[in-house]
Amino acid sequence: MDGDALLSRLAVSLSIGLLIGLERGWRTRNEEDHQRAAGLRTFALSGLIGGVAGALAQQFDSAAIIGLAFLGFAGAFAAFHWLEAQAERNYSATSVIAGMSTFLLGVLAVVGDVAAAVAGAVATAVLLALRDQLHRWVASLSWSEIRSGLTLLAMTFLLLPVLPNRPIDPWNAINPYEIWLLTILIAAVSFAGYVAVRVFGDRLGVLTAAVAGGLASSTATTATLAALARRRSEAAALLSGGVLLAGVVMIARVAIIATALSPSLLPHLQWPLLIGGGVLVLGAGLLLLQDSGATEQPELKITNPLELAPAIKMGALITAVMLISQLLQQSFGNAGIFATAAISGMADVDAISISMARMSLQTIEPKLAAQAILIAVGVNSLAKAVLAAWLGGYRLGVRVGAVSALGVAAGMAASLKLA
Repeated sequence: MDGDALLSRLAVSLSIGLLIGLERGWRTRNEEDHQRAAGLRTFALSGLIGGVAGALAQQFDSAAIIGLAFLGFAGAFAAFHWLEAQAERNYSATSVIAGMSTFLLGVLAVVGDVAAAVAGAVATAVLLALRDQLHRWVASLSWSEIRSGLTLLAMTFLLLPVLPNRPIDPWNAINPYEIWLLTILIAAVSFAGYVAVRVFGDRLGVLTAAVAGGLASSTATTATLAALARRRSEAAALLSGGVLLAGVVMIARVAIIATALSPSLLPHLQWPLLIGGGVLVLGAGLLLLQDSGATEQPELKITNPLELAPAIKMGALITAVMLISQLLQQSFGNAGIFATAAISGMADVDAISISMARMSLQTIEPKLAAQAILIAVGVNSLAKAVLAAWLGGYRLGVRVGAVSALGVAAGMAASLKLA
């Protein structure tokens, strides 16, 4: 390695230490000088020392130098933190682990991939900075929720390797490996919204509930906001906007999942979903401008999507939709697929979306698959409008129904234009 390249990499090692040290120094900023074991300068030097150790290892072609330097650094760093812990009776090992990580990332910046070292430093700094938020998140989850997630993850990593990764039915529609993998994908996306709801808890406002709840289950969110509108009719405009925003999140979720599984769907989905979703956003914005004031906080009741029973139900639904779509397509052509999309969309858009995305890679044209997804999204949007009217009353139903119908019409017009 020439001199300029080495200096550049050592600068990265120093920057890594400064980045992590900035967070550590800020957290201990109120302590007096010489009363803390490590701050900004110490962490900056830790990264640089790691870089120098990596450079020496390359210079003398001996990886043992890195190991010996790390042992010496870790011993000295831990010793000073032990003295600090004895004085303050604070036995957290976070700063020690952070110091060791800083040293090793400094080494990686010199002897390995610089981008990976910088990414590791950013991840470390973010994890350290989010201490309080992460603690609140863990505290907000019950042991049963954590256990169900761990159980499902264990089943996934134990079950996936032994599941056959090929169609097992005469119609080539059911691939057990793919179905379980897609089930976990949907559960993971839904779990992100579920966690957001649990973390925010009673602090959920209507708009936050709409976004977080829409990510987990737009149907459950619609039902919750509609029930609230029944009790608080003066807030119908605000709650109508929340229902529409949950629908927008559902559309974004469908677009991301479907195009991630089958990128060829993007040209056929982007404009219909953007235009239809844009109408919902505009309608929600106009309704929110009419907000008559604050209302009570919505209490979203959403089932943990990582529990085994919901996951198995979703897997069964995906299997059924895949099989029915294949059979109806073989029997009735495109009309069979569209009928399946419309029926599926009344209850759920995830199963039909991933089914169509998978089929677009194997048995049907991407354009046809995209049209089926759009039908499911449109039917689902209108079905939730009916649900909102049924649970929330006339005022909510008219607002949500009118904007949803306009959004569906705009999206379908864009789809026809592309045809």
